[in-house]
Amino acid sequence: MELIVSSITGDLTSRLISFLMNKFLDNLYSGEKVKRLEQLLQRVHMVVEEADGRYITNRCMLTHLKTIVAAMYSGYHVLDTIKYMKNNKGANDLVNNSSALSFATPLKRSRTTTICPETKNKFSMELQGALKNIETVIGDINEFVILLTGCERMSHRPYDTYLYIDNFMFGRHVEKQHLINFLLENNNIGPPPVLPIIGGRGVGKKTLVAHVCNDDRVRSHFFFIFHINGENLGEITENKNMSERTLVIVEFVSDVDDNDWGTFHSSLMSLNRGNKVIILTRIKKLERFGTVRPITLDRMVHEEYRYLLKTLTFGSANPMDYPQLIPIVEEFAVLLGGRLIPANILGYVLRNNLNVHFWLSRLKGIRFVVKKNLSMSGSHPNELFDQGHPAHLTDYILYPASTSTDSPKNDLPKLTFGDMLAGQNFPPKGDFNLVSWESRIPPYTSFVHMARFFPTFAQDHLESPLSGRKHARPFSVSYDE
Repeated sequence: MELIVSSITGDLTSRLISFLMNKFLDNLYSGEKVKRLEQLLQRVHMVVEEADGRYITNRCMLTHLKTIVAAMYSGYHVLDTIKYMKNNKGANDLVNNSSALSFATPLKRSRTTTICPETKNKFSMELQGALKNIETVIGDINEFVILLTGCERMSHRPYDTYLYIDNFMFGRHVEKQHLINFLLENNNIGPPPVLPIIGGRGVGKKTLVAHVCNDDRVRSHFFFIFHINGENLGEITENKNMSERTLVIVEFVSDVDDNDWGTFHSSLMSLNRGNKVIILTRIKKLERFGTVRPITLDRMVHEEYRYLLKTLTFGSANPMDYPQLIPIVEEFAVLLGGRLIPANILGYVLRNNLNVHFWLSRLKGIRFVVKKNLSMSGSHPNELFDQGHPAHLTDYILYPASTSTDSPKNDLPKLTFGDMLAGQNFPPKGDFNLVSWESRIPPYTSFVHMARFFPTFAQDHLESPLSGRKHARPFSVSYDE
């Protein structure tokens, strides 16, 4: 009898808490502050898009643009949290119950279902803070817009216009402008200027350079654009017939001797005035070869990455029509930790099946693999790949990806991760090559993992959350770019 009474009391308490939370969120979302935040975000977004389509050479304007972009994504994050939380209780419970992991995220509080003064204060303070930041940005934006109208427009190629599907380069507004300014600046006296672009594995260094080199003004500025490996610096000196302005892009995977670099740099000066060099590397100390301040690429901040992931996963669909999916996007953003390749893959797979149970099953599968790697090696799979180590993929060992230029030389079966994630193909009972991603925009790079069969890993997990069939080996992964 006591058990029944306790159960009824607990159910009534839960319903009361849910009612109070929904009432609080109704009042919060219907308020003037939320409406004003939404209106101001639209205005700021228009300015950011306009700035992204112009050549900005003023450094102070670029610094201001960076502040505008940060405030915009932070504002969108808060707005989504308030906007969708009222209708997300069911999905939030499923998300919470599907994981035993705890990840640090700025909006873990977005899944709070307990009504209390602290909760109210958090929501109100977040809304007030976001609104204050956007109002500050709007208050200082008039001069920026006036100066922006004096900047020359870029001529966009077809793939640049696909803003809401996966044929575009997202973000990097300021870095792109810095790189264009470096390339178009006239330097006809002295040695060729050198710009190092430094960043970790999979942050989009090559994609940024390829995107900028596709710009009409950059293409017309250089007669030759060469891509060479840092181990083959002598290749450029073999092209003695280069009498036109040349851009040389060098990718280093290890350090290089100062004398070898000096010989290479001098040879460029003897070929033609106006040559320039870009260094692509993960090695910070190679910035010593730069003649200008390096561009450092870090992973996207959580708010910006979450916005990208939401854009990719919903495509042309209206997220407001699928409120239960929003907290799942949040979880994916936390699990993937700013990785661009998984964002594109998930975006392609998930937007073709806007079903909450399908999304949750994929989330559960990825969580399973992450949890296993954390328990076995103490590291997230992404961290293992960054360090050049293999990671566990259910009953396989997955090795760091090779690019299309040095993909594995073997006759093993080749499968694509997108098809496997969607349940269209299943891994064989043996070794195979896993194509994690094939870029749809320059530099059109393919990333191929070697998957080695290791069945003992999955003995404690008999049903796949991703395969769509019972008693199949679970298949999921989070990997690097």
